Amino acid sequence: MKKGINIWSFPGGMKVADCIRSAAEAGFDGIELAMNEDGELSLDCTDDEIRSIRRTAEEAGIELSSLASGLYWSYSLTSDDPRTREKAKSIVKRQLELAAALGVDTILVVPGAVGVDFIPDAGVVAYDQAYDRALEAMASLAGTAEEFGVAIGVENVWNKFLLSPLEMRQFIDAVDSPYVGSYFDVGNVLFSGYPEQWIRILGKRIKKVHFKDYRRNAGGLHGFVDLLAGDVDYPEVMRALREIGYDSYVTAEMIPPYTHHAATIVKNTSTAMDAILGRG
Repeated sequence: MKKGINIWSFPGGMKVADCIRSAAEAGFDGIELAMNEDGELSLDCTDDEIRSIRRTAEEAGIELSSLASGLYWSYSLTSDDPRTREKAKSIVKRQLELAAALGVDTILVVPGAVGVDFIPDAGVVAYDQAYDRALEAMASLAGTAEEFGVAIGVENVWNKFLLSPLEMRQFIDAVDSPYVGSYFDVGNVLFSGYPEQWIRILGKRIKKVHFKDYRRNAGGLHGFVDLLAGDVDYPEVMRALREIGYDSYVTAEMIPPYTHHAATIVKNTSTAMDAILGRG
């Protein structure tokens, strides 16, 4: 398995190039970038900007492992507004296009939401309608993913949707495309389940993996802590990943970064991941 880190783990406002170099210096094999609405890596970025990012990674000796986006919290694939759903689909298509240009093989997509507690005034969508809309969206986007040669990884997040590994497995199988699978987040399921069970049930459907840690008794977003400081049974998680033959990236997503000396989290996370992966 390869060791990666998500760009959201770095201090806000840090340049993409600096994040790439910092990740390489900390010993990561890859870095997961994120597409935003504006900024350096945005919906409107140019070919020259993409080439520059890719060149920076090559010079630093680090891979661009995957491409995430936080835009799906604002533009949901399951929204009651059809215009918002179409906007979300266009974002997926652009994310696939940028991923291909960056040499990335997987994008992270939030499949929509029934409800989102941590977003004020977030609307609530009927569960059955959310399921049908998300399924239609993924099925319609699978062809675009195949054209670009980039997989869509559906992430399990706190969206009151696709709440069990059985349901996630059913959803992915219903899409029925090798280009649509799971972007499995270890820490996100801990409040309601066991990540090692999800891994064994989803099996080969898993395209990429996020590493986080979580303390159940803390509750809410405050429960997310440094790797190895929470309740994730990482030895069992690693056994499960090896059982299913997973050998791609495990990517740390440390949100939020430290309040002070924020860059320290990158080195601390690298050390924790070395212990989890049995390196050195």
